[in-house]
Amino acid sequence: MSQATSVHPVKKSEIFGWCCFDFANSAFTTVIITAVYFVYFKNVVMGGDPAASAWWGWALAVSQLGSILVAPLIGAMADVTARKKIYLMGSAGLCSLATASLYFVGAGEPLLALVLVVIANFSFALSENLCAGFLPEISTPETAGRISGYGWSFGYFGGLLSLVLALLVIDFGRAPERTQWTFVMTGAFFMLASLPTLILVRERAVPRALPEGQGLFNAAWGANVKSLRELPKFRTLALFFVSLMFSTAGLVAVVAFAGGFADDVLKMNQQEFITLLVVLQLSGVAGAVGFGFLQDRAGSKFAMCLALVLWIIVCLWGAYCTGKAEFYMIGTLAGIAMGALQSAGRAVVSMLTPEGRSGEFFGFWGFFTKLAGVIGQPVFGTLATAFGFRTAILVNAGFFIIGLAILLPLSLKPRVAGSV
Repeated sequence: MSQATSVHPVKKSEIFGWCCFDFANSAFTTVIITAVYFVYFKNVVMGGDPAASAWWGWALAVSQLGSILVAPLIGAMADVTARKKIYLMGSAGLCSLATASLYFVGAGEPLLALVLVVIANFSFALSENLCAGFLPEISTPETAGRISGYGWSFGYFGGLLSLVLALLVIDFGRAPERTQWTFVMTGAFFMLASLPTLILVRERAVPRALPEGQGLFNAAWGANVKSLRELPKFRTLALFFVSLMFSTAGLVAVVAFAGGFADDVLKMNQQEFITLLVVLQLSGVAGAVGFGFLQDRAGSKFAMCLALVLWIIVCLWGAYCTGKAEFYMIGTLAGIAMGALQSAGRAVVSMLTPEGRSGEFFGFWGFFTKLAGVIGQPVFGTLATAFGFRTAILVNAGFFIIGLAILLPLSLKPRVAGSV
């Protein structure tokens, strides 16, 4: 059974509204994390300093570490107050503001740039967790994979549109001040495109009475500590979180450093790299939707394992890639694998989460996927600085191999009321 009650049945418009948040937040990951800002940070803010990769990786890791410490607590507070949507829009607003503020960062101001990136990425991570917390309420175990896939496919279209808008306001390589306007555009895109989520998604949770003598913070912290103690009882879900952590470590490293790899190794210009990202976004839609249906038909485990095998191939092939045309083929495969892994992973958590505790357990989903960023991004950035991008992406395949090894023995069956 879904947590959606018969009193408030889920409408198609509500699913659309939920998917719109993926559409909105993909502008941040596409423009800021992958396509534009890292290259701008490396070449303009850091003046081409080779240490830029390491600094970038560690900044993303710090922001992920912050979300790790806060996300489960925020999720528990959202459950106690039945205000997931308010917390969601607050974190989205902070991310949008910090992203737009990158406009004010110029050459020789790496500290300001990194502080704003940390704030923006931290807020993005919180909003991603809170949005995912609505999935168990608008789906059933039979439809979770499909609906999650719809969300990720919306996200890839959002990333594609934000990329097109960035191209309309930027003159790559000749006008850094025009590049800075893309950051304002991205912040505005995120906030405006997330409005359908605020309007259409229903808050179904019921506020919980606080224990006598306890405030909201103490009650939420107590629920969080209780969940941590209980998590080992949910053995399959706990092991799946660990598998997902390693898998996501590899994925987020690729996302964060794809631009650097294309620039340093293959000498792609910005137009060629943007074309690659368009290919990746479109293939990501196919991966998210296709694997969503595959998961609902063939099972979660099969879909996840296939996605991880594709990622291992991507890393090994990328490490020995010699040409731009070949890299486009790798990008197509990476897009399919990315959409598949992200969609399937979120859907599995939805199916295994105990009813009435989606905020808490998607806080833990955020904990492990953000811990992945603390591991994967600084490792890749440090290796790329010390040994080059080819060595870094070859080592990166190890994260997917570990994730697959942990996943293989698990039985990913949908939750049953009252089961652990």
